[in-house]
Amino acid sequence: MKTTDFSYHLPEELIAQRPLAERSDSRLLAVDASNGELQHRLFADLPGLLRAGDLLVFNNTRVIPARLFGRKQSGGKVEMLIERITGSHSALAHMRASKALRAGTRVHLCAAPGGPASGHVITVNGRDGDLFTLSSGDGPPLAAILTELGHMPLPPYIHRPDENIDRERYQTVYASREGAVAAPTAGLHFTDALLAELDTRGVARASITLHVGSGTFQPVRTEDIADHHMHAEYFEVNEQACAAVRQARERGGRVIAVGTTAVRALEAASAQSGLPAPYQGDTDIFIYPGYSFRCIDAMITNFHLPESTLLMLVSAFAGRERVMAAYAEAVARRYRFFSYGDAMFISAGSSTMNDA
Repeated sequence: MKTTDFSYHLPEELIAQRPLAERSDSRLLAVDASNGELQHRLFADLPGLLRAGDLLVFNNTRVIPARLFGRKQSGGKVEMLIERITGSHSALAHMRASKALRAGTRVHLCAAPGGPASGHVITVNGRDGDLFTLSSGDGPPLAAILTELGHMPLPPYIHRPDENIDRERYQTVYASREGAVAAPTAGLHFTDALLAELDTRGVARASITLHVGSGTFQPVRTEDIADHHMHAEYFEVNEQACAAVRQARERGGRVIAVGTTAVRALEAASAQSGLPAPYQGDTDIFIYPGYSFRCIDAMITNFHLPESTLLMLVSAFAGRERVMAAYAEAVARRYRFFSYGDAMFISAGSSTMNDA
């Protein structure tokens, strides 16, 4: 299939620039993947689309304030995006500067672009592929520097600086494992009250961890999607999550992934069978049409960029034509798109589609 098979027209004004006042006030487009039926809901209606015995699998990663600003000794401005913390004082990062950054370059960090130096210094040690290796030397641990000076790494399609509200809202209410540089956005719609309601309805919960990298925003640059090489991300699926999936299967419940990151983690951990096995490490699994799903029965997901690997993943589950038709309907109905936008519930057929 060609990358252009996953293109669609999206008016700029439909790209959500800010979160809604309440998380669960987002709209929810319910899609029956077996017949293409669409229903327009609110995210607060989600419990009515689920059944007692179903299992929701959440990605508990927590977004770190991964964007830093600074100046070289010469005064040249530097912007960096931490991709992965590799040690207490070391990291891999994307870097942007007016001139090439060489090994040994010292970057004096600032709280804001063009602001006064903070006293913290980051040293460029070298390159690792497209990334730079960094060190905070004898200074504080990088995690402490990010807490003090880091900015939330809002996606490139949000055309504003990060604000205090993003510290809370570009984060799920159940985030607990620090390490992501992008949010698992399908989870942004959940509130503590909604989770409590799901508990009372007998919907089970499990957690996995996948630290979302900035590669999630990288476009597919090959004409044939099969030639695309997926970026790698660190993930963990523990025995508790595996047991929860087994138990859901035994009682006839559905395994419902909350977000494409949970889909990728579960499917990567299920590579040898239809059930996940405990695993921790990197995955570069690329799911596109033609893929045979081993583990999940449904997913909750936001709307994704045209020609993106995430749109290809959703199309692999529900069928390209049905997904593109659903997207066209969402555009026509003025849904809000991308990270702070609305959501979809995609099932492979559900007797509860008319219950909410």
